[in-house]
Amino acid sequence: MAQETTLKLGHLANEQNAWHKAAVKFGEELSTLTDGRIAVEVYPNESLGKEIDLINGMQLGTVDMTITGESLQNWAPMAALLAVPYAYASTEHMDEIASGDIGDQIKAQIVEKAQIRPIAYFARGPRNLTSNRAIPSPDQLESLKMRVPNVPLFVDVWKALGAAPTPMAFSEVFTSLQNGTIGAQENPLALIRSANFNEVQSHVNLTQHVRSWIYLTIAESTWQNLSPEDQASVLEAAKRAQAFERGLLEASLAEDRAYLEDKGMTFVEVDGAAYAAAAKDAVLANVNDEVKPIVEDLFNSQK
Repeated sequence: MAQETTLKLGHLANEQNAWHKAAVKFGEELSTLTDGRIAVEVYPNESLGKEIDLINGMQLGTVDMTITGESLQNWAPMAALLAVPYAYASTEHMDEIASGDIGDQIKAQIVEKAQIRPIAYFARGPRNLTSNRAIPSPDQLESLKMRVPNVPLFVDVWKALGAAPTPMAFSEVFTSLQNGTIGAQENPLALIRSANFNEVQSHVNLTQHVRSWIYLTIAESTWQNLSPEDQASVLEAAKRAQAFERGLLEASLAEDRAYLEDKGMTFVEVDGAAYAAAAKDAVLANVNDEVKPIVEDLFNSQK
């Protein structure tokens, strides 16, 4: 069978990233399942456009696929649930939500409001707090100056926890830690490693304050042009890519921790319940009204 359809899949990650590897895997599996009739061209590093441009392109029919997450809340308010601090007690809890009724509601709203269809989800490494001392409970933050992304939710949550959060571009963080302008920052282990924060921070506090996921998506217009058989193949290839990405993530979390420990960083277990309790009101004040009752339930279900 000759190749009949080529799907263009653009995303923002680099070639070493698990999302890129999973996107390539999706293409390989889809080609196998369709006897080569459907090919997938993957464009990493924003080479097909930035995330919002790709979403717009999918709505216009010029782009077929992307990997996107909470940015979709610009269209579908429920997409905010993809990255709410302390909403998910564990990866297992997050999986239950993402693959259950709430996940189905989020996906349905994205299809309806954004005209793009989530077909798989990839978990992200949880965000952890780095510092130059152990901070096992929030009352030990003691107005610590720390960098947070320029997101009101993050600023307010860390204020509520007792830190002094400072929004700052990621590119400035290393130098600011080095010269003592700030004493802490928070990111997933992979970024802590790639940014060499082990050179300017001694501790990783396992706050795991944001567990989140991101979707592999296809433009609804592209989806509707596929036969039912090809739609089934797309979903099967996506399912295989999702399992593949999870394996990569778990391996990288273990490897990143071993690497950082080898570089002298101390990993600190924290009182997660105390952190979550201190963050709850700030989280609820920042989430949109549509998801607030769901977030409240998620907090309450962890007790």
